[in-house]
Amino acid sequence: MGSVLKGDPRLDKLRWSRRLSLTSRILFVNVLPLVLLGGGVIYVDAYRKQLLGERFKLALVEAQITAEALAGATPRRQDALLIQIGKEQRLRLRVYGPDGRLESDSFALAPPSFTLPDPVEVDQNAFALRVDRWFDRVVGAPALPDYKEPESDDVEDWPELKRAREESLTQIVLRDAADGTHVINAAAPVGLDGDTLLLTRNLVDITESVREARSTVLVVVLLALLVSTMLSLFLARTIVRPLRELVQAAIRVRQGRDRLVEVPRLPERRDEIGMLARAVSDMSLALRQRIDAVESFAADVAHEIKNPLASLRSATESLTRVEDPALRAQLLDIATHDVQRIDRLVTEISDASRIDAELSRAEFEPVDIGQLISNIVASREAREENDGRTIDLTVSGAPIVVMGVPVRIERVIENLLDNAVSFSPPGGRITAQIERQDGWVSLTICDEGPGIPEEKREAVFQRFHSDRPEGEDFGKHSGLGLAIARSIAEAHDGTLVATEREDGEGGACLVFGLPARR
Repeated sequence: MGSVLKGDPRLDKLRWSRRLSLTSRILFVNVLPLVLLGGGVIYVDAYRKQLLGERFKLALVEAQITAEALAGATPRRQDALLIQIGKEQRLRLRVYGPDGRLESDSFALAPPSFTLPDPVEVDQNAFALRVDRWFDRVVGAPALPDYKEPESDDVEDWPELKRAREESLTQIVLRDAADGTHVINAAAPVGLDGDTLLLTRNLVDITESVREARSTVLVVVLLALLVSTMLSLFLARTIVRPLRELVQAAIRVRQGRDRLVEVPRLPERRDEIGMLARAVSDMSLALRQRIDAVESFAADVAHEIKNPLASLRSATESLTRVEDPALRAQLLDIATHDVQRIDRLVTEISDASRIDAELSRAEFEPVDIGQLISNIVASREAREENDGRTIDLTVSGAPIVVMGVPVRIERVIENLLDNAVSFSPPGGRITAQIERQDGWVSLTICDEGPGIPEEKREAVFQRFHSDRPEGEDFGKHSGLGLAIARSIAEAHDGTLVATEREDGEGGACLVFGLPARR
Protein backbone atom coordinates (compact mmCIF):
# COMPACT_ATOMS: atom_id res chain seq x y z
CA MET A 1 0.00 0.00 0.00
CA GLY A 2 2.91 2.34 0.63
CA SER A 3 3.60 2.46 -3.10
CA VAL A 4 0.40 4.42 -3.65
CA LEU A 5 2.04 7.70 -2.63
CA LYS A 6 5.48 6.96 -4.03
CA GLY A 7 6.87 8.31 -7.30
CA ASP A 8 4.18 10.89 -7.85
CA PRO A 9 5.00 12.27 -11.37
CA ARG A 10 3.61 15.66 -10.39
CA LEU A 11 6.54 16.16 -8.03
CA ASP A 12 9.02 15.46 -10.85
CA LYS A 13 7.18 17.87 -13.13
CA LEU A 14 7.24 20.54 -10.44
CA ARG A 15 11.00 20.14 -9.93
CA TRP A 16 11.60 20.25 -13.71
CA SER A 17 9.40 23.30 -14.16
CA ARG A 18 11.35 25.15 -11.51
CA ARG A 19 14.52 24.65 -13.53
CA LEU A 20 12.83 26.32 -16.51
CA SER A 21 10.81 28.89 -14.61
CA LEU A 22 9.66 32.05 -16.33
CA THR A 23 11.17 34.08 -13.52
CA SER A 24 14.67 32.83 -14.29
CA ARG A 25 14.19 33.33 -18.03
CA ILE A 26 12.89 36.89 -17.71
CA LEU A 27 15.55 37.73 -15.15
CA PHE A 28 18.29 36.39 -17.41
CA VAL A 29 16.98 38.21 -20.47
CA ASN A 30 16.78 41.57 -18.68
CA VAL A 31 19.93 41.29 -16.61
CA LEU A 32 22.17 40.08 -19.46
CA PRO A 33 22.79 43.56 -21.00
CA LEU A 34 23.45 45.06 -17.57
CA VAL A 35 25.88 42.28 -16.72
CA LEU A 36 27.68 42.73 -20.03
CA LEU A 37 27.77 46.50 -19.54
CA GLY A 38 29.09 46.22 -16.00
CA GLY A 39 31.63 43.58 -16.98
CA GLY A 40 32.69 45.62 -19.98
CA VAL A 41 33.20 48.76 -17.90
CA ILE A 42 35.26 46.84 -15.37
CA TYR A 43 37.30 45.24 -18.15
CA VAL A 44 37.98 48.56 -19.92
CA ASP A 45 38.97 50.25 -16.66
CA ALA A 46 41.34 47.41 -15.79
CA TYR A 47 42.71 47.51 -19.34
CA ARG A 48 43.36 51.24 -19.07
CA LYS A 49 45.05 50.90 -15.67
CA GLN A 50 47.26 48.14 -17.02
CA LEU A 51 48.35 50.24 -20.00
CA LEU A 52 49.00 53.29 -17.82
CA GLY A 53 51.00 51.21 -15.36
CA GLU A 54 53.22 49.92 -18.15
CA ARG A 55 53.72 53.44 -19.52
CA PHE A 56 54.57 54.74 -16.04
CA LYS A 57 57.34 52.16 -15.79
CA LEU A 58 58.52 52.98 -19.30
CA ALA A 59 58.56 56.72 -18.59
CA LEU A 60 60.52 56.12 -15.39
CA VAL A 61 63.15 54.07 -17.22
CA GLU A 62 63.31 56.51 -20.15
CA ALA A 63 63.75 59.50 -17.84
CA GLN A 64 66.53 57.81 -15.86
CA ILE A 65 68.38 56.56 -18.94
CA THR A 66 68.11 59.92 -20.70
CA ALA A 67 69.27 61.77 -17.57
CA GLU A 68 72.31 59.49 -17.32
CA ALA A 69 73.07 60.02 -21.01
CA LEU A 70 72.88 63.80 -20.59
CA ALA A 71 75.00 63.89 -17.43
CA GLY A 72 78.48 65.19 -18.20
CA ALA A 73 77.74 65.78 -21.89
CA THR A 74 78.64 69.07 -23.52
CA PRO A 75 75.79 71.44 -24.35
CA ARG A 76 76.14 70.60 -28.03
CA ARG A 77 76.07 66.89 -27.32
CA GLN A 78 73.05 67.35 -25.02
CA ASP A 79 71.12 69.10 -27.79
CA ALA A 80 71.95 66.29 -30.21
CA LEU A 81 70.76 63.69 -27.70
CA LEU A 82 67.56 65.60 -27.05
CA ILE A 83 66.79 65.78 -30.77
CA GLN A 84 67.62 62.11 -31.40
CA ILE A 85 65.79 60.63 -28.39
CA GLY A 86 62.80 62.93 -28.80
CA LYS A 87 62.39 62.05 -32.45
CA GLU A 88 62.84 58.28 -32.01
CA GLN A 89 60.65 57.94 -28.91
CA ARG A 90 58.13 60.67 -29.82
CA LEU A 91 58.98 62.59 -26.66
CA ARG A 92 59.42 66.20 -25.67
CA LEU A 93 62.60 66.61 -23.64
CA ARG A 94 63.48 69.74 -21.72
CA VAL A 95 66.51 70.49 -19.58
CA TYR A 96 66.41 73.11 -16.82
CA GLY A 97 69.55 74.62 -15.37
CA PRO A 98 70.54 75.01 -11.70
CA ASP A 99 68.81 78.40 -11.64
CA GLY A 100 65.51 76.78 -12.67
CA ARG A 101 65.37 78.30 -16.13
CA LEU A 102 64.79 76.34 -19.33
CA GLU A 103 68.07 75.72 -21.14
CA SER A 104 67.18 73.24 -23.90
CA ASP A 105 63.91 72.05 -25.50
CA SER A 106 63.76 69.29 -28.12
CA PHE A 107 60.68 70.90 -29.70
CA ALA A 108 62.67 74.15 -30.14
CA LEU A 109 65.68 72.32 -31.57
CA ALA A 110 63.71 70.18 -34.06
CA PRO A 111 60.14 69.85 -35.39
CA PRO A 112 57.75 68.55 -32.63
CA SER A 113 57.15 64.79 -32.63
CA PHE A 114 53.56 65.32 -31.44
CA THR A 115 51.17 68.25 -31.16
CA LEU A 116 48.70 68.93 -28.36
CA PRO A 117 45.51 70.77 -29.33
CA ASP A 118 44.77 74.26 -28.14
CA PRO A 119 42.13 74.10 -25.35
CA VAL A 120 40.32 77.03 -26.95
CA GLU A 121 39.85 75.11 -30.19
CA VAL A 122 38.62 71.87 -28.59
CA ASP A 123 34.86 71.30 -28.33
CA GLN A 124 34.38 70.21 -24.73
CA ASN A 125 30.92 68.85 -25.57
CA ALA A 126 32.22 66.46 -28.20
CA PHE A 127 30.76 62.98 -27.93
CA ALA A 128 34.12 61.30 -27.20
CA LEU A 129 34.86 63.72 -24.35
CA ARG A 130 31.38 63.28 -22.86
CA VAL A 131 31.77 59.50 -22.97
CA ASP A 132 35.22 59.80 -21.34
CA ARG A 133 33.81 61.88 -18.48
CA TRP A 134 30.85 59.52 -18.03
CA PHE A 135 33.18 56.52 -17.99
CA ASP A 136 35.46 58.13 -15.40
CA ARG A 137 32.48 58.86 -13.14
CA VAL A 138 31.17 55.31 -13.44
CA VAL A 139 34.49 53.67 -12.55
CA GLY A 140 35.29 56.30 -9.91
CA ALA A 141 38.51 57.39 -11.56
CA PRO A 142 40.15 60.38 -9.81
CA ALA A 143 40.03 63.69 -11.67
CA LEU A 144 43.35 64.52 -13.35
CA PRO A 145 44.82 68.03 -13.59
CA ASP A 146 44.74 69.69 -16.99
CA TYR A 147 47.92 69.83 -19.01
CA LYS A 148 48.81 73.44 -19.87
CA GLU A 149 52.03 74.80 -21.25
CA PRO A 150 53.23 77.65 -18.97
CA GLU A 151 54.12 81.04 -20.42
CA SER A 152 57.45 81.45 -18.56
CA ASP A 153 58.32 77.72 -18.49
CA ASP A 154 60.70 77.35 -15.54
CA VAL A 155 61.02 74.92 -12.65
CA GLU A 156 58.39 76.75 -10.61
CA ASP A 157 55.75 75.91 -13.24
CA TRP A 158 56.21 72.15 -12.84
CA PRO A 159 55.71 70.67 -9.31
CA GLU A 160 57.33 67.39 -10.38
CA LEU A 161 60.53 69.27 -11.27
CA LYS A 162 60.67 70.89 -7.85
CA ARG A 163 60.22 67.52 -6.12
CA ALA A 164 62.83 65.87 -8.31
CA ARG A 165 65.33 68.61 -7.38
CA GLU A 166 64.51 68.45 -3.68
CA GLU A 167 64.40 64.65 -3.34
CA SER A 168 66.93 63.76 -6.09
CA LEU A 169 64.47 61.11 -7.32
CA THR A 170 62.55 60.68 -10.55
CA GLN A 171 58.97 62.01 -10.30
CA ILE A 172 56.05 61.12 -12.58
CA VAL A 173 52.75 63.02 -13.00
CA LEU A 174 49.75 62.17 -15.19
CA ARG A 175 47.63 64.95 -16.69
CA ASP A 176 44.78 65.30 -19.20
CA ALA A 177 45.18 67.16 -22.45
CA ALA A 178 42.38 69.28 -23.86
CA ASP A 179 41.30 66.54 -26.28
CA GLY A 180 40.94 63.97 -23.46
CA THR A 181 44.21 62.16 -24.07
CA HIS A 182 46.65 61.53 -21.21
CA VAL A 183 50.03 63.26 -20.89
CA ILE A 184 52.87 61.85 -18.75
CA ASN A 185 55.54 64.11 -17.31
CA ALA A 186 58.63 62.47 -15.82
CA ALA A 187 61.21 64.68 -14.03
CA ALA A 188 64.68 63.35 -13.20
CA PRO A 189 67.86 65.02 -11.88
CA VAL A 190 70.73 65.18 -14.41
CA GLY A 191 74.17 64.55 -12.90
CA LEU A 192 75.45 66.56 -9.96
CA ASP A 193 75.38 70.02 -11.53
CA GLY A 194 71.81 70.76 -10.51
CA ASP A 195 70.28 70.31 -13.98
CA THR A 196 66.85 68.67 -14.26
CA LEU A 197 65.27 66.73 -17.14
CA LEU A 198 61.52 66.94 -17.93
CA LEU A 199 60.24 64.18 -20.22
CA THR A 200 56.76 64.63 -21.75
CA ARG A 201 54.82 61.95 -23.66
CA ASN A 202 51.33 62.20 -25.11
CA LEU A 203 49.57 58.84 -24.53
CA VAL A 204 47.25 59.21 -27.49
CA ASP A 205 47.64 55.52 -28.38
CA ILE A 206 46.35 54.47 -24.93
CA THR A 207 43.36 56.78 -25.25
CA GLU A 208 42.59 55.39 -28.69
CA SER A 209 42.95 51.78 -27.49
CA VAL A 210 40.64 52.42 -24.51
CA ARG A 211 38.07 54.15 -26.69
CA GLU A 212 38.22 51.31 -29.20
CA ALA A 213 37.74 48.73 -26.44
CA ARG A 214 34.90 50.81 -25.02
CA SER A 215 33.25 50.99 -28.45
CA THR A 216 33.52 47.23 -28.78
CA VAL A 217 31.88 46.78 -25.38
CA LEU A 218 29.17 49.26 -26.37
CA VAL A 219 28.48 47.34 -29.59
CA VAL A 220 28.27 44.06 -27.63
CA VAL A 221 25.93 45.66 -25.08
CA LEU A 222 23.72 47.11 -27.82
CA LEU A 223 23.55 43.71 -29.53
CA ALA A 224 22.73 42.09 -26.18
CA LEU A 225 20.08 44.75 -25.58
CA LEU A 226 18.59 44.05 -29.00
CA VAL A 227 18.58 40.30 -28.36
CA SER A 228 17.18 40.91 -24.87
CA THR A 229 14.39 43.06 -26.30
CA MET A 230 13.52 40.45 -28.91
CA LEU A 231 13.56 37.68 -26.31
CA SER A 232 11.45 39.80 -23.96
CA LEU A 233 8.89 40.31 -26.73
CA PHE A 234 9.01 36.60 -27.48
CA LEU A 235 8.50 35.73 -23.82
CA ALA A 236 5.68 38.25 -23.56
CA ARG A 237 4.00 36.68 -26.59
CA THR A 238 4.46 33.16 -25.25
CA ILE A 239 3.00 34.30 -21.93
CA VAL A 240 0.13 36.47 -23.15
CA ARG A 241 -1.24 34.11 -25.81
CA PRO A 242 -1.73 31.05 -23.57
CA LEU A 243 -3.06 33.27 -20.78
CA ARG A 244 -5.67 34.67 -23.15
CA GLU A 245 -6.65 31.14 -24.15
CA LEU A 246 -6.99 30.20 -20.49
CA VAL A 247 -9.05 33.32 -19.77
CA GLN A 248 -11.41 32.60 -22.66
CA ALA A 249 -11.81 28.97 -21.57
CA ALA A 250 -12.40 30.07 -17.95
CA ILE A 251 -15.08 32.55 -19.10
CA ARG A 252 -16.85 29.82 -21.08
CA VAL A 253 -16.70 27.50 -18.08
CA ARG A 254 -18.08 30.24 -15.80
CA GLN A 255 -20.90 31.07 -18.18
CA GLY A 256 -21.76 27.39 -18.49
CA ARG A 257 -22.44 27.75 -22.20
CA ASP A 258 -20.55 24.65 -23.13
CA ARG A 259 -20.33 21.66 -20.81
CA LEU A 260 -17.56 20.25 -22.98
CA VAL A 261 -15.25 23.27 -22.81
CA GLU A 262 -11.73 21.99 -23.21
CA VAL A 263 -9.19 24.02 -21.25
CA PRO A 264 -5.79 23.80 -23.00
CA ARG A 265 -3.35 21.79 -20.90
CA LEU A 266 -0.22 22.90 -22.82
CA PRO A 267 1.69 19.66 -22.15
CA GLU A 268 4.75 20.98 -23.98
CA ARG A 269 5.14 23.84 -21.48
CA ARG A 270 7.22 22.93 -18.42
CA ASP A 271 7.10 26.38 -16.83
CA GLU A 272 4.59 28.25 -14.66
CA ILE A 273 2.27 28.82 -17.63
CA GLY A 274 2.09 25.09 -18.25
CA MET A 275 1.52 24.44 -14.57
CA LEU A 276 -1.27 27.04 -14.53
CA ALA A 277 -2.88 25.58 -17.66
CA ARG A 278 -2.90 22.07 -16.24
CA ALA A 279 -4.13 23.31 -12.86
CA VAL A 280 -7.00 25.25 -14.48
CA SER A 281 -7.81 22.25 -16.68
CA ASP A 282 -7.83 19.92 -13.68
CA MET A 283 -9.88 22.42 -11.71
CA SER A 284 -12.49 22.77 -14.46
CA LEU A 285 -12.61 18.99 -14.86
CA ALA A 286 -13.05 18.55 -11.11
CA LEU A 287 -15.74 21.24 -11.11
CA ARG A 288 -17.53 19.56 -13.99
CA GLN A 289 -17.30 16.20 -12.23
CA ARG A 290 -18.60 17.77 -9.04
CA ILE A 291 -21.53 19.32 -10.88
CA ASP A 292 -22.26 16.03 -12.62
CA ALA A 293 -21.99 14.22 -9.30
CA VAL A 294 -24.40 16.67 -7.66
CA GLU A 295 -26.88 16.27 -10.50
CA SER A 296 -26.50 12.50 -10.45
CA PHE A 297 -26.78 12.48 -6.66
CA ALA A 298 -29.95 14.55 -6.81
CA ALA A 299 -31.43 12.17 -9.37
CA ASP A 300 -30.44 9.15 -7.25
CA VAL A 301 -31.93 10.75 -4.14
CA ALA A 302 -35.19 11.42 -5.95
CA HIS A 303 -35.25 7.84 -7.20
CA GLU A 304 -34.40 6.29 -3.82
CA ILE A 305 -36.94 8.37 -1.91
CA LYS A 306 -39.62 7.90 -4.56
CA ASN A 307 -39.92 4.15 -3.93
CA PRO A 308 -40.59 4.28 -0.15
CA LEU A 309 -42.81 7.33 -0.65
CA ALA A 310 -44.88 5.44 -3.22
CA SER A 311 -45.13 2.46 -0.85
CA LEU A 312 -46.03 4.76 2.05
CA ARG A 313 -48.66 6.53 -0.03
CA SER A 314 -50.20 3.25 -1.13
CA ALA A 315 -50.29 1.97 2.46
CA THR A 316 -51.87 5.15 3.88
CA GLU A 317 -54.46 5.34 1.12
CA SER A 318 -55.39 1.68 1.66
CA LEU A 319 -55.85 2.18 5.43
CA THR A 320 -59.00 4.20 4.87
CA ARG A 321 -60.63 1.40 2.89
CA VAL A 322 -59.48 -1.67 4.83
CA GLU A 323 -61.67 -2.95 7.68
CA ASP A 324 -59.74 -6.16 8.50
CA PRO A 325 -57.67 -5.50 11.70
CA ALA A 326 -54.90 -7.91 10.62
CA LEU A 327 -54.57 -6.28 7.22
CA ARG A 328 -54.64 -2.80 8.77
CA ALA A 329 -51.85 -3.87 11.15
CA GLN A 330 -49.84 -5.14 8.17
CA LEU A 331 -50.33 -1.84 6.33
CA LEU A 332 -49.23 0.08 9.43
CA ASP A 333 -46.09 -2.05 9.62
CA ILE A 334 -45.36 -1.25 5.96
CA ALA A 335 -45.91 2.46 6.57
CA THR A 336 -43.70 2.40 9.65
CA HIS A 337 -40.98 0.56 7.75
CA ASP A 338 -41.18 3.05 4.89
CA VAL A 339 -40.94 5.99 7.29
CA GLN A 340 -37.87 4.42 8.90
CA ARG A 341 -36.35 3.84 5.48
CA ILE A 342 -36.97 7.46 4.44
CA ASP A 343 -35.54 8.68 7.75
CA ARG A 344 -32.43 6.53 7.24
CA LEU A 345 -32.05 7.79 3.67
CA VAL A 346 -32.41 11.44 4.70
CA THR A 347 -29.87 10.99 7.50
CA GLU A 348 -27.34 9.24 5.25
CA ILE A 349 -27.86 11.74 2.42
CA SER A 350 -27.38 14.67 4.78
CA ASP A 351 -24.22 13.11 6.18
CA ALA A 352 -22.84 12.32 2.71
CA SER A 353 -23.47 15.85 1.43
CA ARG A 354 -21.67 17.64 4.26
CA ILE A 355 -18.65 15.36 4.74
CA ASP A 356 -16.42 17.20 2.25
CA ALA A 357 -17.29 20.62 3.66
CA GLU A 358 -16.70 19.49 7.24
CA LEU A 359 -13.36 17.84 6.51
CA SER A 360 -12.10 20.84 4.52
CA ARG A 361 -12.44 22.95 7.69
CA ALA A 362 -11.42 20.32 10.23
CA GLU A 363 -8.06 20.28 11.97
CA PHE A 364 -6.34 16.91 11.89
CA GLU A 365 -4.95 15.46 15.10
CA PRO A 366 -2.95 12.34 16.01
CA VAL A 367 -5.11 9.21 16.12
CA ASP A 368 -3.95 5.85 17.45
CA ILE A 369 -5.85 3.78 14.92
CA GLY A 370 -5.05 0.50 16.68
CA GLN A 371 -6.58 1.71 19.94
CA LEU A 372 -9.52 3.23 18.04
CA ILE A 373 -10.52 0.01 16.27
CA SER A 374 -10.05 -2.00 19.49
CA ASN A 375 -12.53 0.30 21.22
CA ILE A 376 -14.97 0.06 18.31
CA VAL A 377 -14.88 -3.75 18.25
CA ALA A 378 -15.37 -3.94 22.01
CA SER A 379 -18.29 -1.51 21.86
CA ARG A 380 -19.99 -3.42 19.05
CA GLU A 381 -19.69 -6.67 20.95
CA ALA A 382 -21.12 -5.07 24.08
CA ARG A 383 -24.12 -3.77 22.08
CA GLU A 384 -24.45 -7.07 20.17
CA GLU A 385 -24.26 -5.30 16.81
CA ASN A 386 -22.42 -8.12 15.01
CA ASP A 387 -25.49 -10.41 14.64
CA GLY A 388 -23.59 -13.45 15.88
CA ARG A 389 -20.49 -12.85 13.72
CA THR A 390 -17.07 -12.95 15.35
CA ILE A 391 -14.48 -10.23 14.74
CA ASP A 392 -10.85 -11.31 14.98
CA LEU A 393 -8.67 -8.24 15.44
CA THR A 394 -4.88 -8.26 14.95
CA VAL A 395 -3.08 -5.16 16.23
CA SER A 396 0.60 -4.79 17.02
CA GLY A 397 1.63 -3.70 20.49
CA ALA A 398 3.29 -0.47 19.37
CA PRO A 399 0.98 2.52 18.76
CA ILE A 400 0.16 3.10 15.11
CA VAL A 401 -0.62 6.78 14.73
CA VAL A 402 -2.18 8.63 11.77
CA MET A 403 -3.35 12.21 11.36
CA GLY A 404 -7.06 12.79 10.94
CA VAL A 405 -10.45 13.49 12.46
CA PRO A 406 -11.15 10.69 14.97
CA VAL A 407 -14.95 10.77 14.56
CA ARG A 408 -14.70 10.43 10.79
CA ILE A 409 -12.10 7.66 10.88
CA GLU A 410 -14.37 5.87 13.33
CA ARG A 411 -17.23 6.28 10.84
CA VAL A 412 -15.17 4.56 8.12
CA ILE A 413 -14.33 1.63 10.40
CA GLU A 414 -17.98 1.28 11.50
CA ASN A 415 -19.20 1.27 7.89
CA LEU A 416 -16.61 -1.35 6.89
CA LEU A 417 -17.57 -3.58 9.82
CA ASP A 418 -21.30 -3.11 9.06
CA ASN A 419 -20.65 -4.15 5.47
CA ALA A 420 -18.62 -7.21 6.55
CA VAL A 421 -21.32 -8.24 9.03
CA SER A 422 -24.11 -7.91 6.44
CA PHE A 423 -22.27 -10.10 3.90
CA SER A 424 -20.89 -12.73 6.33
CA PRO A 425 -22.95 -15.89 6.88
CA PRO A 426 -24.45 -16.54 10.34
CA GLY A 427 -21.68 -17.55 12.73
CA GLY A 428 -19.05 -16.32 10.26
CA ARG A 429 -15.70 -14.79 11.18
CA ILE A 430 -14.55 -11.33 10.25
CA THR A 431 -10.83 -10.57 10.34
CA ALA A 432 -9.42 -7.10 10.90
CA GLN A 433 -5.69 -6.52 10.62
CA ILE A 434 -3.58 -3.35 10.88
CA GLU A 435 -0.16 -3.10 9.23
CA ARG A 436 2.39 -0.34 8.87
CA GLN A 437 4.88 -0.36 5.99
CA ASP A 438 6.97 2.36 4.30
CA GLY A 439 5.14 5.23 5.99
CA TRP A 440 1.72 3.81 5.16
CA VAL A 441 -0.89 2.33 7.52
CA SER A 442 -3.44 -0.12 6.14
CA LEU A 443 -6.50 -1.60 7.86
CA THR A 444 -7.79 -4.74 6.09
CA ILE A 445 -11.26 -6.09 6.98
CA CYS A 446 -12.23 -9.41 5.38
CA ASP A 447 -15.53 -11.33 5.51
CA GLU A 448 -16.58 -14.88 4.54
CA GLY A 449 -19.31 -13.79 2.17
CA PRO A 450 -19.67 -14.42 -1.56
CA GLY A 451 -16.91 -11.94 -2.43
CA ILE A 452 -16.94 -9.15 -5.01
CA PRO A 453 -16.32 -9.88 -8.71
CA GLU A 454 -13.34 -7.97 -10.03
CA GLU A 455 -15.43 -5.98 -12.52
CA LYS A 456 -17.68 -4.73 -9.67
CA ARG A 457 -15.01 -3.75 -7.14
CA GLU A 458 -15.28 -0.07 -8.02
CA ALA A 459 -19.05 -0.07 -8.37
CA VAL A 460 -19.52 -0.96 -4.69
CA PHE A 461 -18.23 2.50 -3.77
CA GLN A 462 -20.84 4.29 -5.87
CA ARG A 463 -23.70 6.00 -4.10
CA PHE A 464 -26.89 3.96 -3.74
CA HIS A 465 -25.21 0.79 -4.93
CA SER A 466 -27.89 -1.85 -4.40
CA ASP A 467 -26.11 -5.20 -4.72
CA ARG A 468 -27.15 -6.53 -1.29
CA PRO A 469 -26.92 -10.06 0.16
CA GLU A 470 -29.85 -12.40 -0.28
CA GLY A 471 -32.45 -12.42 2.49
CA GLU A 472 -31.60 -8.95 3.80
CA ASP A 473 -34.64 -6.82 4.62
CA PHE A 474 -35.50 -4.37 1.87
CA GLY A 475 -34.40 -0.86 2.81
CA LYS A 476 -32.19 -1.93 5.71
CA HIS A 477 -29.21 -0.17 4.10
CA SER A 478 -29.15 3.08 2.14
CA GLY A 479 -26.36 2.12 -0.26
CA LEU A 480 -24.26 5.08 0.91
CA GLY A 481 -22.06 3.43 3.54
CA LEU A 482 -19.05 2.54 1.37
CA ALA A 483 -19.40 5.73 -0.70
CA ILE A 484 -19.22 7.80 2.49
CA ALA A 485 -16.28 5.71 3.75
CA ARG A 486 -14.29 6.32 0.54
CA SER A 487 -15.04 10.07 0.64
CA ILE A 488 -13.69 10.25 4.18
CA ALA A 489 -10.62 8.18 3.24
CA GLU A 490 -9.77 10.41 0.26
CA ALA A 491 -10.29 13.55 2.36
CA HIS A 492 -7.56 12.17 4.66
CA ASP A 493 -5.21 11.64 1.65
CA GLY A 494 -5.91 7.93 2.00
CA THR A 495 -7.46 5.15 -0.07
CA LEU A 496 -10.25 2.59 0.19
CA VAL A 497 -10.24 -0.35 -2.21
CA ALA A 498 -11.89 -3.76 -2.50
CA THR A 499 -9.81 -6.90 -3.02
CA GLU A 500 -10.15 -10.66 -2.63
CA ARG A 501 -8.94 -12.72 0.30
CA GLU A 502 -5.32 -13.83 0.05
CA ASP A 503 -6.11 -17.35 1.36
CA GLY A 504 -8.46 -18.02 -1.58
CA GLU A 505 -11.28 -19.09 0.73
CA GLY A 506 -13.80 -16.71 -0.80
CA GLY A 507 -15.15 -13.53 0.66
CA ALA A 508 -14.14 -9.92 0.15
CA CYS A 509 -11.57 -7.65 1.75
CA LEU A 510 -11.82 -3.89 2.08
CA VAL A 511 -8.46 -2.14 2.58
CA PHE A 512 -8.44 1.29 4.23
CA GLY A 513 -5.06 3.02 3.82
CA LEU A 514 -3.78 6.21 5.49
CA PRO A 515 -0.39 7.97 5.60
CA ALA A 516 1.39 7.24 8.86
CA ARG A 517 2.22 10.16 11.12
CA ARG A 518 5.82 11.27 10.60
